[in-house]
Amino acid sequence: MRVHLVDGTYELLRHYFAVPSAAATDGTEIAAARDATFSVLSMLEAGATHIGVATDHVIESFRNQLWPGYKSRRASNLSCSPSFRSSKTRSRRSASSSSP
Repeated sequence: MRVHLVDGTYELLRHYFAVPSAAATDGTEIAAARDATFSVLSMLEAGATHIGVATDHVIESFRNQLWPGYKSRRASNLSCSPSFRSSKTRSRRSASSSSP
């Protein structure tokens, strides 16, 4: 058994800033989601049996009161937000179509 845990937020941001822009026919930015999907597929081709993807979510804490703007949803304010939605949809489709 080969298990991989992927930091989904980091991977999408890394791909968003590392690869040239690409858009779907409706104009939605898809480059980051496409390349992150290719990375996951390469893990499967290399023998991974299980892959989990974790993404960040905002947690309010005392730091938000001490420092205005602390982790103020940086990723959600970027123009790559459609890539997050695209990858989540794609991973849900993959999970529902794959056998256990």
